Amino acid sequence: MKKLLGTSFLLLSMAVFGQAKEDSIQFSQISLEILNNGKGYTELKDLTKNIGHRLSGSAAYEKSVQWAAQKLRDAGADKVWLQEVMIPVWERGKESLHIQTSNGKWKSLKMLSLGNSEGTGGKDVSGEIIMVKSLEEYDQLPAEKVKGKIVFFNHPFNQGYVQTFLGYRDAGVYRRTAASLTAKKGGKFAIIRSLSSAFDDVPHTGAMKYDDDVPKVPAVAIGNTTADELEKLLNNQKVTAKLNSNCGMKGEKLSHSVIGEITGKKDKSVIVVGGHLDSWDVGEGAHDDGAGIVQSIEVLRTFKKLGIKNNHTIRVVCFANEENGLKGGLQYGKTVKESNEKHLFAIESDAGGFSPRGISLEMNEPQRNQIISWGNLFLPYGVYNFEGRYSGADIYPLRDMGVPTAELVPDPQRYFDIHHTEEDTFEKVNRRELLLGAAVMTQLIYMIDKNW
Repeated sequence: MKKLLGTSFLLLSMAVFGQAKEDSIQFSQISLEILNNGKGYTELKDLTKNIGHRLSGSAAYEKSVQWAAQKLRDAGADKVWLQEVMIPVWERGKESLHIQTSNGKWKSLKMLSLGNSEGTGGKDVSGEIIMVKSLEEYDQLPAEKVKGKIVFFNHPFNQGYVQTFLGYRDAGVYRRTAASLTAKKGGKFAIIRSLSSAFDDVPHTGAMKYDDDVPKVPAVAIGNTTADELEKLLNNQKVTAKLNSNCGMKGEKLSHSVIGEITGKKDKSVIVVGGHLDSWDVGEGAHDDGAGIVQSIEVLRTFKKLGIKNNHTIRVVCFANEENGLKGGLQYGKTVKESNEKHLFAIESDAGGFSPRGISLEMNEPQRNQIISWGNLFLPYGVYNFEGRYSGADIYPLRDMGVPTAELVPDPQRYFDIHHTEEDTFEKVNRRELLLGAAVMTQLIYMIDKNW
Protein backbone atom coordinates (compact mmCIF):
# COMPACT_ATOMS: atom_id res chain seq x y z
CA MET A 1 0.00 0.00 0.00
CA LYS A 2 2.83 2.42 0.92
CA LYS A 3 4.52 1.62 -2.39
CA LEU A 4 1.29 2.32 -4.29
CA LEU A 5 0.77 5.61 -2.45
CA GLY A 6 4.37 6.62 -3.14
CA THR A 7 3.96 5.83 -6.83
CA SER A 8 0.72 7.83 -7.01
CA PHE A 9 2.35 10.83 -5.35
CA LEU A 10 5.31 10.64 -7.72
CA LEU A 11 3.05 10.48 -10.77
CA LEU A 12 0.98 13.41 -9.46
CA SER A 13 4.14 15.44 -8.80
CA MET A 14 5.44 14.69 -12.29
CA ALA A 15 2.11 15.75 -13.79
CA VAL A 16 2.06 19.00 -11.80
CA PHE A 17 5.67 19.73 -12.71
CA GLY A 18 5.00 18.98 -16.36
CA GLN A 19 1.96 21.24 -16.35
CA ALA A 20 3.90 24.06 -14.70
CA LYS A 21 6.67 23.68 -17.27
CA GLU A 22 4.14 23.82 -20.12
CA ASP A 23 2.60 26.98 -18.66
CA SER A 24 6.02 28.52 -18.14
CA ILE A 25 6.87 27.94 -21.79
CA GLN A 26 3.58 29.52 -22.86
CA PHE A 27 4.24 32.52 -20.58
CA SER A 28 7.61 32.95 -22.26
CA GLN A 29 6.10 32.75 -25.74
CA ILE A 30 3.52 35.38 -24.82
CA SER A 31 6.15 37.71 -23.41
CA LEU A 32 8.50 37.26 -26.38
CA GLU A 33 5.73 37.95 -28.86
CA ILE A 34 4.53 41.11 -27.14
CA LEU A 35 7.95 42.56 -26.31
CA ASN A 36 9.26 41.92 -29.82
CA ASN A 37 6.17 42.46 -31.96
CA GLY A 38 3.56 44.15 -29.79
CA LYS A 39 1.67 47.03 -31.36
CA GLY A 40 0.41 48.65 -28.16
CA TYR A 41 3.05 51.37 -27.99
CA THR A 42 2.64 52.51 -31.59
CA GLU A 43 -1.13 52.30 -31.25
CA LEU A 44 -0.96 54.44 -28.10
CA LYS A 45 1.04 57.03 -30.01
CA ASP A 46 -1.58 57.03 -32.76
CA LEU A 47 -4.41 57.42 -30.24
CA THR A 48 -2.79 60.18 -28.20
CA LYS A 49 -1.13 62.19 -30.95
CA ASN A 50 -3.72 61.92 -33.72
CA ILE A 51 -6.83 62.05 -31.53
CA GLY A 52 -5.58 63.38 -28.20
CA HIS A 53 -7.65 63.78 -25.05
CA ARG A 54 -11.08 62.21 -25.28
CA LEU A 55 -13.63 63.68 -22.92
CA SER A 56 -17.00 61.93 -23.10
CA GLY A 57 -19.32 63.75 -25.45
CA SER A 58 -16.54 65.42 -27.41
CA ALA A 59 -15.81 65.06 -31.12
CA ALA A 60 -12.45 63.53 -30.18
CA TYR A 61 -14.15 60.79 -28.16
CA GLU A 62 -16.34 59.90 -31.13
CA LYS A 63 -13.20 59.61 -33.29
CA SER A 64 -11.68 57.28 -30.71
CA VAL A 65 -14.73 55.00 -30.94
CA GLN A 66 -14.08 54.38 -34.63
CA TRP A 67 -10.35 54.09 -33.95
CA ALA A 68 -10.85 51.38 -31.30
CA ALA A 69 -13.26 49.42 -33.49
CA GLN A 70 -10.70 49.34 -36.31
CA LYS A 71 -7.84 48.34 -34.01
CA LEU A 72 -9.89 45.43 -32.69
CA ARG A 73 -10.56 44.30 -36.25
CA ASP A 74 -6.86 44.61 -37.05
CA ALA A 75 -6.04 42.54 -33.97
CA GLY A 76 -8.12 39.66 -35.33
CA ALA A 77 -11.39 39.93 -33.43
CA ASP A 78 -14.07 37.58 -34.75
CA LYS A 79 -16.72 40.14 -33.94
CA VAL A 80 -16.64 43.88 -33.23
CA TRP A 81 -19.60 46.02 -32.23
CA LEU A 82 -20.55 49.32 -30.62
CA GLN A 83 -22.68 49.28 -27.49
CA GLU A 84 -25.01 52.25 -27.15
CA VAL A 85 -24.57 54.35 -24.01
CA MET A 86 -26.26 57.57 -22.94
CA ILE A 87 -23.50 59.74 -21.50
CA PRO A 88 -23.42 63.08 -19.67
CA VAL A 89 -21.81 65.96 -21.55
CA TRP A 90 -19.64 68.37 -19.58
CA GLU A 91 -17.72 71.23 -21.16
CA ARG A 92 -14.91 73.24 -19.57
CA GLY A 93 -14.85 76.44 -21.59
CA LYS A 94 -12.74 79.47 -20.72
CA GLU A 95 -11.72 79.86 -17.07
CA SER A 96 -9.47 81.93 -14.83
CA LEU A 97 -8.66 82.35 -11.14
CA HIS A 98 -6.99 85.42 -9.63
CA ILE A 99 -6.05 86.43 -6.11
CA GLN A 100 -5.65 89.92 -4.65
CA THR A 101 -3.38 90.47 -1.68
CA SER A 102 -2.91 93.43 0.64
CA ASN A 103 -0.96 95.37 -2.00
CA GLY A 104 -4.11 95.51 -4.13
CA LYS A 105 -2.61 93.79 -7.18
CA TRP A 106 -4.29 90.84 -8.85
CA LYS A 107 -2.28 87.70 -9.62
CA SER A 108 -3.35 84.90 -11.97
CA LEU A 109 -3.16 81.34 -10.61
CA LYS A 110 -2.83 78.11 -12.57
CA MET A 111 -6.05 76.17 -12.03
CA LEU A 112 -8.50 73.68 -13.46
CA SER A 113 -12.21 73.44 -12.79
CA LEU A 114 -13.16 70.06 -11.40
CA GLY A 115 -15.04 67.79 -13.75
CA ASN A 116 -18.85 68.12 -13.67
CA SER A 117 -18.55 71.46 -11.83
CA GLU A 118 -20.83 74.30 -12.75
CA GLY A 119 -19.10 77.58 -13.51
CA THR A 120 -19.82 81.23 -12.91
CA GLY A 121 -21.65 81.76 -16.21
CA GLY A 122 -18.77 83.84 -17.50
CA LYS A 123 -19.14 86.38 -14.67
CA ASP A 124 -16.61 87.29 -11.99
CA VAL A 125 -17.38 85.82 -8.58
CA SER A 126 -15.13 87.04 -5.79
CA GLY A 127 -14.75 86.91 -2.04
CA GLU A 128 -12.36 86.47 0.84
CA ILE A 129 -10.59 83.10 1.12
CA ILE A 130 -10.75 81.04 4.29
CA MET A 131 -8.52 77.98 4.62
CA VAL A 132 -9.10 74.61 6.26
CA LYS A 133 -6.85 71.56 6.23
CA SER A 134 -9.33 68.84 7.09
CA LEU A 135 -13.02 68.00 6.97
CA GLU A 136 -13.05 68.00 10.75
CA GLU A 137 -11.75 71.57 10.83
CA TYR A 138 -14.39 72.63 8.30
CA ASP A 139 -17.18 70.94 10.23
CA GLN A 140 -16.31 73.07 13.26
CA LEU A 141 -16.69 76.34 11.36
CA PRO A 142 -20.04 78.05 11.96
CA ALA A 143 -22.01 78.91 8.83
CA GLU A 144 -21.69 82.65 9.47
CA LYS A 145 -17.91 82.38 9.05
CA VAL A 146 -18.28 80.65 5.68
CA LYS A 147 -21.17 82.61 4.19
CA GLY A 148 -20.03 84.75 1.26
CA LYS A 149 -16.49 83.35 1.45
CA ILE A 150 -14.34 81.13 -0.76
CA VAL A 151 -13.26 77.95 1.02
CA PHE A 152 -9.75 76.64 0.37
CA PHE A 153 -9.52 72.95 1.29
CA ASN A 154 -5.77 72.63 1.73
CA HIS A 155 -5.50 68.91 2.46
CA PRO A 156 -2.16 67.50 1.25
CA PHE A 157 -1.67 64.15 -0.47
CA ASN A 158 -0.26 61.82 2.18
CA GLN A 159 3.29 61.07 1.03
CA GLY A 160 3.78 58.42 3.71
CA TYR A 161 1.89 55.68 1.90
CA VAL A 162 4.06 53.35 -0.17
CA GLN A 163 0.93 52.41 -2.09
CA THR A 164 0.02 55.80 -3.53
CA PHE A 165 -3.57 54.80 -4.26
CA LEU A 166 -4.14 54.96 -0.49
CA GLY A 167 -3.04 58.59 -0.53
CA TYR A 168 -5.37 59.22 -3.47
CA ARG A 169 -8.27 57.57 -1.67
CA ASP A 170 -7.59 59.63 1.45
CA ALA A 171 -7.52 62.95 -0.44
CA GLY A 172 -10.27 62.05 -2.91
CA VAL A 173 -13.11 62.95 -0.55
CA TYR A 174 -12.11 66.62 -0.78
CA ARG A 175 -12.43 66.66 -4.55
CA ARG A 176 -15.79 64.94 -4.51
CA THR A 177 -17.42 66.92 -1.71
CA ALA A 178 -15.78 70.37 -1.49
CA ALA A 179 -18.40 72.17 -3.59
CA SER A 180 -21.43 70.88 -1.72
CA LEU A 181 -19.79 71.33 1.67
CA THR A 182 -19.06 74.94 0.76
CA ALA A 183 -22.58 75.56 -0.52
CA LYS A 184 -24.21 74.12 2.61
CA LYS A 185 -22.71 76.94 4.68
CA GLY A 186 -23.29 79.67 2.12
CA GLY A 187 -19.82 79.81 0.54
CA LYS A 188 -19.39 81.13 -3.01
CA PHE A 189 -17.03 78.51 -4.42
CA ALA A 190 -14.40 75.96 -3.38
CA ILE A 191 -10.70 75.67 -4.09
CA ILE A 192 -8.92 72.38 -3.40
CA ARG A 193 -5.28 71.38 -3.30
CA SER A 194 -4.85 68.93 -6.17
CA LEU A 195 -4.77 65.20 -5.52
CA SER A 196 -1.11 65.09 -6.49
CA SER A 197 1.98 63.26 -5.27
CA ALA A 198 4.25 65.66 -7.20
CA PHE A 199 6.04 68.71 -5.84
CA ASP A 200 5.14 70.95 -8.77
CA ASP A 201 2.54 73.50 -9.82
CA VAL A 202 0.42 71.34 -12.11
CA PRO A 203 -3.31 71.39 -11.27
CA HIS A 204 -5.21 68.08 -11.40
CA THR A 205 -8.84 67.85 -12.47
CA GLY A 206 -11.19 64.94 -11.77
CA ALA A 207 -14.83 64.29 -11.07
CA MET A 208 -16.78 65.96 -8.28
CA LYS A 209 -20.39 65.45 -7.24
CA TYR A 210 -23.19 67.73 -6.07
CA ASP A 211 -25.59 66.85 -3.29
CA ASP A 212 -29.22 67.17 -4.40
CA ASP A 213 -30.30 69.63 -1.72
CA VAL A 214 -27.68 72.39 -2.09
CA PRO A 215 -26.82 75.07 -4.68
CA LYS A 216 -24.29 74.07 -7.34
CA VAL A 217 -21.34 76.33 -6.60
CA PRO A 218 -18.08 76.00 -8.59
CA ALA A 219 -15.07 73.97 -7.51
CA VAL A 220 -11.53 74.35 -8.83
CA ALA A 221 -8.12 72.76 -8.17
CA ILE A 222 -4.69 74.34 -7.85
CA GLY A 223 -1.27 72.69 -7.90
CA ASN A 224 0.87 71.97 -4.85
CA THR A 225 3.25 74.90 -5.29
CA THR A 226 0.43 77.40 -5.61
CA ALA A 227 -1.33 75.81 -2.63
CA ASP A 228 1.78 76.24 -0.49
CA GLU A 229 2.18 79.87 -1.56
CA LEU A 230 -1.47 80.60 -0.88
CA GLU A 231 -1.20 79.05 2.58
CA LYS A 232 1.74 81.32 3.44
CA LEU A 233 -0.21 84.38 2.30
CA LEU A 234 -3.29 83.42 4.27
CA ASN A 235 -1.24 82.96 7.42
CA ASN A 236 -0.19 86.60 7.20
CA GLN A 237 -2.91 88.59 5.48
CA LYS A 238 -6.37 88.71 3.99
CA VAL A 239 -6.58 87.32 0.44
CA THR A 240 -9.43 87.80 -2.03
CA ALA A 241 -10.07 85.36 -4.88
CA LYS A 242 -11.89 85.99 -8.15
CA LEU A 243 -13.15 83.18 -10.38
CA ASN A 244 -14.52 83.42 -13.92
CA SER A 245 -15.51 80.15 -15.56
CA ASN A 246 -17.79 78.89 -18.29
CA CYS A 247 -17.89 75.18 -17.45
CA GLY A 248 -21.05 73.20 -16.92
CA MET A 249 -23.20 70.23 -17.83
CA LYS A 250 -24.79 70.24 -21.28
CA GLY A 251 -27.28 67.42 -20.98
CA GLU A 252 -26.78 63.94 -22.39
CA LYS A 253 -26.04 62.37 -25.74
CA LEU A 254 -25.91 58.95 -27.32
CA SER A 255 -22.43 57.49 -27.55
CA HIS A 256 -20.78 54.07 -27.47
CA SER A 257 -18.47 51.65 -25.76
CA VAL A 258 -16.45 49.50 -28.19
CA ILE A 259 -16.39 45.71 -27.89
CA GLY A 260 -14.46 43.02 -29.74
CA GLU A 261 -14.04 39.32 -29.06
CA ILE A 262 -12.64 35.99 -30.18
CA THR A 263 -15.21 33.23 -29.77
CA GLY A 264 -14.58 30.37 -27.37
CA LYS A 265 -13.84 26.96 -28.88
CA LYS A 266 -15.38 25.08 -25.94
CA ASP A 267 -18.23 27.38 -24.91
CA LYS A 268 -19.40 30.99 -25.06
CA SER A 269 -18.71 31.86 -21.43
CA VAL A 270 -17.04 35.27 -21.38
CA ILE A 271 -13.71 36.47 -20.03
CA VAL A 272 -13.50 40.28 -20.11
CA VAL A 273 -10.35 42.36 -20.38
CA GLY A 274 -10.69 46.12 -20.72
CA GLY A 275 -9.97 49.74 -19.97
CA HIS A 276 -11.79 53.03 -20.49
CA LEU A 277 -11.59 54.83 -23.79
CA ASP A 278 -12.47 58.30 -22.52
CA SER A 279 -10.11 60.68 -20.72
CA TRP A 280 -10.17 64.12 -19.20
CA ASP A 281 -9.92 67.14 -21.46
CA VAL A 282 -6.31 67.97 -20.55
CA GLY A 283 -3.14 66.16 -21.58
CA GLU A 284 -3.51 63.20 -23.94
CA GLY A 285 -5.01 60.50 -21.70
CA ALA A 286 -1.94 58.31 -22.25
CA HIS A 287 -1.61 56.56 -18.88
CA ASP A 288 -5.26 57.22 -17.99
CA ASP A 289 -6.39 55.21 -19.78
CA GLY A 290 -5.00 54.89 -23.27
CA ALA A 291 -2.52 52.43 -21.78
CA GLY A 292 -5.29 50.11 -20.58
CA ILE A 293 -7.01 50.24 -23.96
CA VAL A 294 -3.97 49.24 -26.01
CA GLN A 295 -2.94 46.60 -23.47
CA SER A 296 -6.37 45.00 -23.70
CA ILE A 297 -6.30 44.97 -27.49
CA GLU A 298 -2.82 43.43 -27.27
CA VAL A 299 -4.25 40.49 -25.31
CA LEU A 300 -6.62 39.65 -28.12
CA ARG A 301 -3.98 40.16 -30.82
CA THR A 302 -1.52 37.87 -29.03
CA PHE A 303 -4.01 35.02 -28.67
CA LYS A 304 -4.65 35.21 -32.40
CA LYS A 305 -1.00 35.63 -33.40
CA LEU A 306 0.22 32.69 -31.31
CA GLY A 307 -2.73 30.52 -32.33
CA ILE A 308 -3.80 29.91 -28.72
CA LYS A 309 -7.09 28.02 -28.90
CA ASN A 310 -9.15 29.77 -26.25
CA ASN A 311 -11.78 27.61 -24.54
CA HIS A 312 -14.00 30.55 -23.63
CA THR A 313 -14.85 33.78 -25.40
CA ILE A 314 -12.24 36.45 -24.74
CA ARG A 315 -13.82 39.87 -24.96
CA VAL A 316 -12.15 43.27 -25.00
CA VAL A 317 -14.34 46.11 -23.74
CA CYS A 318 -13.31 49.74 -24.30
CA PHE A 319 -15.64 51.40 -21.82
CA ALA A 320 -17.23 54.80 -22.41
CA ASN A 321 -17.49 57.57 -19.81
CA GLU A 322 -15.50 56.18 -16.89
CA GLU A 323 -14.12 59.56 -15.87
CA ASN A 324 -17.29 61.51 -15.19
CA GLY A 325 -20.15 59.06 -15.09
CA LEU A 326 -19.25 55.34 -15.37
CA LYS A 327 -22.08 55.01 -17.86
CA GLY A 328 -20.20 52.56 -20.08
CA GLY A 329 -19.54 50.11 -17.27
CA LEU A 330 -23.08 50.44 -15.95
CA GLN A 331 -24.59 49.83 -19.38
CA TYR A 332 -22.37 46.81 -20.00
CA GLY A 333 -23.39 45.33 -16.65
CA LYS A 334 -27.05 46.02 -17.35
CA THR A 335 -26.83 44.27 -20.71
CA VAL A 336 -25.11 41.23 -19.19
CA LYS A 337 -27.75 40.98 -16.48
CA GLU A 338 -30.64 41.27 -18.92
CA SER A 339 -29.18 38.70 -21.32
CA ASN A 340 -28.05 36.37 -18.52
CA GLU A 341 -24.79 35.94 -20.40
CA LYS A 342 -22.36 33.89 -18.35
CA HIS A 343 -19.16 35.71 -17.38
CA LEU A 344 -16.26 33.79 -15.85
CA PHE A 345 -13.87 36.63 -15.06
CA ALA A 346 -13.12 40.30 -15.77
CA ILE A 347 -9.95 42.36 -15.42
CA GLU A 348 -9.40 46.06 -16.04
CA SER A 349 -6.18 48.00 -16.57
CA ASP A 350 -6.72 51.55 -15.28
CA ALA A 351 -3.72 52.40 -13.12
CA GLY A 352 -1.22 53.52 -15.73
CA GLY A 353 1.17 51.92 -18.19
CA PHE A 354 4.05 51.50 -15.73
CA SER A 355 5.85 48.22 -14.97
CA PRO A 356 3.42 45.55 -13.71
CA ARG A 357 3.98 44.63 -10.07
CA GLY A 358 0.83 42.75 -9.13
CA ILE A 359 -2.75 41.72 -9.75
CA SER A 360 -5.48 42.77 -7.33
CA LEU A 361 -8.14 40.09 -6.90
CA GLU A 362 -11.75 40.67 -5.88
CA MET A 363 -13.29 37.21 -5.68
CA ASN A 364 -13.88 34.32 -3.30
CA GLU A 365 -11.01 32.72 -1.39
CA PRO A 366 -10.69 29.50 -3.44
CA GLN A 367 -10.46 31.56 -6.63
CA ARG A 368 -7.94 33.95 -5.05
CA ASN A 369 -5.85 31.06 -3.79
CA GLN A 370 -5.80 29.38 -7.17
CA ILE A 371 -4.49 32.52 -8.89
CA ILE A 372 -1.99 33.12 -6.09
CA SER A 373 -0.75 29.53 -6.60
CA TRP A 374 0.38 30.61 -10.07
CA GLY A 375 2.64 33.23 -8.53
CA ASN A 376 5.93 31.56 -9.49
CA LEU A 377 4.90 31.70 -13.15
CA PHE A 378 4.47 35.49 -12.92
CA LEU A 379 7.56 36.21 -10.83
CA PRO A 380 10.04 36.31 -13.77
CA TYR A 381 7.94 39.15 -15.21
CA GLY A 382 8.21 41.29 -12.09
CA VAL A 383 4.77 40.42 -10.69
CA TYR A 384 4.71 39.44 -7.03
CA ASN A 385 1.89 41.38 -5.33
CA PHE A 386 -1.47 39.60 -5.07
CA GLU A 387 -2.54 41.27 -1.83
CA GLY A 388 -5.08 43.74 -3.26
CA ARG A 389 -8.80 43.05 -2.93
CA TYR A 390 -10.22 45.63 -5.34
CA SER A 391 -10.92 45.84 -9.05
CA GLY A 392 -11.60 48.42 -11.76
CA ALA A 393 -14.49 50.86 -11.58
CA ASP A 394 -15.94 49.85 -14.95
CA ILE A 395 -16.31 46.22 -13.96
CA TYR A 396 -17.88 46.70 -10.52
CA PRO A 397 -21.37 45.98 -11.94
CA LEU A 398 -20.03 42.55 -12.94
CA ARG A 399 -18.50 42.12 -9.48
CA ASP A 400 -21.88 42.92 -7.94
CA MET A 401 -23.36 40.10 -10.00
CA GLY A 402 -20.85 37.66 -8.51
CA VAL A 403 -18.31 37.66 -11.35
CA PRO A 404 -14.70 37.34 -10.12
CA THR A 405 -12.92 40.60 -10.99
CA ALA A 406 -9.37 41.92 -10.91
CA GLU A 407 -7.17 44.88 -11.76
CA LEU A 408 -3.63 45.07 -13.08
CA VAL A 409 -1.36 46.72 -10.49
CA PRO A 410 1.52 48.65 -12.08
CA ASP A 411 4.25 50.39 -10.09
CA PRO A 412 2.28 53.26 -8.49
CA GLN A 413 5.01 55.75 -7.60
CA ARG A 414 4.68 58.11 -10.60
CA TYR A 415 1.02 57.78 -11.48
CA PHE A 416 -0.36 60.54 -9.26
CA ASP A 417 2.31 62.97 -10.43
CA ILE A 418 0.49 63.20 -13.77
CA HIS A 419 -3.00 61.79 -13.15
CA HIS A 420 -5.77 63.99 -14.65
CA THR A 421 -3.32 66.67 -15.82
CA GLU A 422 -1.83 68.19 -18.94
CA GLU A 423 1.28 66.10 -18.14
CA ASP A 424 -0.44 62.79 -19.00
CA THR A 425 1.12 62.50 -22.45
CA PHE A 426 2.53 59.76 -24.65
CA GLU A 427 6.08 60.82 -23.80
CA LYS A 428 5.51 59.76 -20.18
CA VAL A 429 4.92 56.13 -21.24
CA ASN A 430 7.80 53.64 -21.57
CA ARG A 431 7.41 51.06 -24.31
CA ARG A 432 8.75 48.08 -22.36
CA GLU A 433 6.76 48.87 -19.22
CA LEU A 434 3.55 49.25 -21.23
CA LEU A 435 4.07 46.00 -23.13
CA LEU A 436 5.06 44.05 -20.02
CA GLY A 437 1.69 44.99 -18.57
CA ALA A 438 0.00 43.65 -21.69
CA ALA A 439 2.03 40.44 -21.43
CA VAL A 440 1.03 39.86 -17.80
CA MET A 441 -2.65 40.39 -18.59
CA THR A 442 -2.38 37.97 -21.52
CA GLN A 443 -0.66 35.39 -19.30
CA LEU A 444 -3.39 35.71 -16.69
CA ILE A 445 -6.17 35.42 -19.26
CA TYR A 446 -4.43 32.32 -20.67
CA MET A 447 -4.42 30.69 -17.23
CA ILE A 448 -8.03 31.65 -16.46
CA ASP A 449 -9.19 30.39 -19.84
CA LYS A 450 -7.32 27.12 -19.40
CA ASN A 451 -8.28 26.35 -15.80
CA TRP A 452 -11.75 27.81 -15.20
